[in-house]
Amino acid sequence: MSDDVDRLLADWQRERPDVDLSPMEVLSRVTRLSHLLDMARKDAFADHEIVGWEFDVLAALRRAGVPYELSPGRLLKETLVTSGTMTNRVDRLVARGFVSRSPDPDDRRGVLVRLTEAGRNVVDGALESLLAQEKELLAGIDGAQRRQLSELLRALMIRSA
Repeated sequence: MSDDVDRLLADWQRERPDVDLSPMEVLSRVTRLSHLLDMARKDAFADHEIVGWEFDVLAALRRAGVPYELSPGRLLKETLVTSGTMTNRVDRLVARGFVSRSPDPDDRRGVLVRLTEAGRNVVDGALESLLAQEKELLAGIDGAQRRQLSELLRALMIRSA
């Protein structure tokens, strides 16, 4: 059984037999899987009328647990965006009724961003749709293979960080 990467590698091997193509065996597949996951995320989120960045912010708040609120600074760390980007995103989510802002009782200058009931409903639904899409992507491998792949990817992530 072969895939597009096998064909790509065969072409490179023919043209450049002098180079080690082994990194490409792994990382070209990771890149192609990333593209498939991006498409699956878009489909899953479209069913709930949100886009990826909205899910990311709402999911960070949902994972925070009751009362589902975080400071903007914490949201920055959770979503890996700049302060200006986060301000814009929170403004847009407030306008959609998915989050609210309130003064931080522990910091007079600070605010807290809180997930609303509508935001919680949409992120929970989007999560279920995303997991269904991801299960479909992983359908070709069994549970033991998934755990092994997860461990290998974790090791790569830790090493690369």
